[in-house]
Amino acid sequence: MKKVERYFYPAIFIYESGKEIAVDFPDLKCATSGINDDDAFLSARELLGCVLNGLEEDGEDIPAPTPLSEIHTKENERVVLIDVYMPSIRMAHVNRSISRTVTLPAWLNAAALERNINFSQVLQDALKAKMHLG
Repeated sequence: MKKVERYFYPAIFIYESGKEIAVDFPDLKCATSGINDDDAFLSARELLGCVLNGLEEDGEDIPAPTPLSEIHTKENERVVLIDVYMPSIRMAHVNRSISRTVTLPAWLNAAALERNINFSQVLQDALKAKMHLG
């Protein structure tokens, strides 16, 4: 099954004096905020990508977005259509780092710390060399 490349979901921007702009995705039951419209929009796009990627990875159903014409707002609210391009979101999560615990002799650990060795980089380089991944 081909994955969707771009999703569009309505978000409700909620404006209250002296507060950050709250952003609610009613279809996805999640929310974020921003200090101004640009920040709120970027936060909304980032959240949308994370939530949809999580649903995809977990094999869960992705709810259909509510049509803009069916969303009713209060005086201090505005509906904004947020889009997210999923191939870049998926690729970013493929390259995310994970934490691994390694065991070293104490003397080797001390010597590496003394020389400011980046343990993560050394391990990555060694694994790539061992598997001939360049």
